[in-house]
Order: sequence, then structure tokens, then C-alpha cells
Amino acid sequence: MIALATAGLLLVAAGVAAGATGSASQSSVKAPPGGSAQAPATPGTAAPGSPAPASATPASSAPGTAAKPGTKPKPPEPKPVDINHASREQLKTLPGIGDAEASRIIAGRPYYSKAQLATKGVLPEGVYHAIRKRVVADQTGIPPPTK
Repeated sequence: MIALATAGLLLVAAGVAAGATGSASQSSVKAPPGGSAQAPATPGTAAPGSPAPASATPASSAPGTAAKPGTKPKPPEPKPVDINHASREQLKTLPGIGDAEASRIIAGRPYYSKAQLATKGVLPEGVYHAIRKRVVADQTGIPPPTK
């Protein structure tokens, strides 16, 4: 049994929406003395003055796109830094990269893979691990490796 009290009206509905169990539901509406009550026109709609039912969401909202209450939306991912063409200042925007590390990255160019930052010993493994998702090794204008 569900009871909703709204603006002096008491709506009592027993059962479930028609078709949920294969048979029509039974409902009764009781009004307070000297008042009147209105039942919802269709299942899933709210009585006048009551909040909308939980199922009454806009059709345009896709599932999972709304932010959870109390959480902030994620900022967009920063554009990856190209280790073959970035300036010293651009390299220093990466976590763990200061003047010395930026100088070593520039001195070790060209890179055919971003993993070469660690395999060539340009950066410690931990620093490379921290930045690997934020860097790329664009080979535009880089001569192919010699054998």
C-alpha cells in the first residue's frame, strides 16, 4: 500500500499499475472530511501538487550521462605533449619534469617511441610511468631510424 499526503489530500493506492501483474489494479481515493481528492490520470504520473515520480525523466537524457550528486564533472584531458617537437616550457608542464629533465628529453631527440624515454635512460622508470599517458612521439619530419 502506498500513501502520499499532498496539500491536505490523502491518496491511497493499493496494488500495482495495470498490466504489471496481468490484471487491472484496484485503487481507492479517500478525501479528507469536507475536501476532495484527485487520482492521477495515468499510472506513472503525479497527483496535482505532488512531486514528479522517479520514472518521469526527460526522454533526451541518456543513461549514465548525468553527474552524480555532489561530484564535479571531469575536466577534459589535456592535449598530449609531443616529446619530439615540444618546447622546454611545454615539457615542464608534465608532472615530474623540471629544467634538467626537459633538457635531457630535448638532447635525446629524436624518439621513435615514447617508451624510449625510459629505455634510453632519459627519465627514471617512475617518472616515465607518471607521464606516459600524457605524451606522444610524433615522427613527422623525423628521419627513419638507421640500422
